[in-house]
Amino acid sequence: MTTLTQMATDVLTTADGHAKTALSRRYAALWRTSRETGPTIPIGTANPPMQPARPERPELLSPRDMPKRRPGSEPGRIALLHAVAHIELNAVDLHWDIIARFGGRVDFPLGFYDDWVKSADEESKHFNLLTDCLKALGSHYGALPAHAGMWRAAEDTARDILGRLAVVPMVLEARGLDVTPGMIDLFKKTGNARAVEALEIIYSEEVHHVAYGSKWFHFLCGRENIDPTETFQRLVKKYFHSTLKPPFNEEKRAEAGIPPDFYWPLTDEGMPVPREMPAD
Repeated sequence: MTTLTQMATDVLTTADGHAKTALSRRYAALWRTSRETGPTIPIGTANPPMQPARPERPELLSPRDMPKRRPGSEPGRIALLHAVAHIELNAVDLHWDIIARFGGRVDFPLGFYDDWVKSADEESKHFNLLTDCLKALGSHYGALPAHAGMWRAAEDTARDILGRLAVVPMVLEARGLDVTPGMIDLFKKTGNARAVEALEIIYSEEVHHVAYGSKWFHFLCGRENIDPTETFQRLVKKYFHSTLKPPFNEEKRAEAGIPPDFYWPLTDEGMPVPREMPAD
């Protein structure tokens, strides 16, 4: 009988984006069925590759070599959607990787696996929504170069589950909460209803993915009796290799369980000074 960690590894070793997301969604449905009707698919253990399989296209470039996007033009908006599609495909692998790499090796309740399977399934849906948007604009995923540095956080935290939770959902995905409203406004102004609908779905569901990271990060901190705020800041400094950049979507970050005192001290500015309340 197959195991969840082997299923996760199967997704990671599938190269084509649409084949990867189709397999991801099929395995997510199998997991849900096993949880609802039994017997639950065993977790097992696996030895996933350090890097997931990737299609021949897009060409992967270092961040400094990426062409500049000008979202005011249609080619720029296509490039923006292509970049987000690339992020979502990486997110599919990131969520299956946390299962494949740490599943059966770290003692987690089954709810941990429920959360990350659900996240991987939703990221697969997001990738497909965005590739539909690209197709409607006469393009496709792989037509443009893409960022090669996105998997670095996974490699750096391959042996540190707390580091993985801190950097991937609580930093990288939380950044999506900051920037997606602006992208939605951009496509509203150009009348692209398909892109607006896709980005609104992504925005809504990404809050939960960030919240899962915060939830299980706090779970492990509580089990190890360590301070979550100090631990988060230490791990981000160790693995993120940069300061965090405001402005932040503080409302959605708080909804996902990440208060401002977690991330503001990691910016160049430090914690903002609260404004004085007006006198009565």
